[in-house]
Amino acid sequence: MKKGLVPILLVVLLGGGGGIHAQEPDPDIKPAPKVSREAQAKAKARAAKIQAKAKAKAARDAKRVDVNTATRDQLKAIPGLPEAYVDKIITGRPYLTKAHLVTNQVLPEGIYLAIKDRLVVRQAPTKP
Repeated sequence: MKKGLVPILLVVLLGGGGGIHAQEPDPDIKPAPKVSREAQAKAKARAAKIQAKAKAKAARDAKRVDVNTATRDQLKAIPGLPEAYVDKIITGRPYLTKAHLVTNQVLPEGIYLAIKDRLVVRQAPTKP
């Protein structure tokens, strides 16, 4: 370093030097509000409740049978689904929604209403 820069750097670093002032807070930026412990506890309880609902939904979906990919045995295992309709379901694949089982006349509406909560229709991922 050159000898002339050392005193200037010391002045700048030590806060002297006339034109250098401490930065004042921006009036447009407001400090974050303080959150009470009660509000924090409520937020944690809400987050736990949302997480529990998501886990329950995932568990329900895991128990459901995907109409587009289920094997013959998986379809036969659905209570309320007569074995005669299993082949019709497999033959009519793929389905866009589980309601298409009725609209495509694969299942009668009564049977569909009895088993619809045990079914899910997932679409195969498309390649870009």
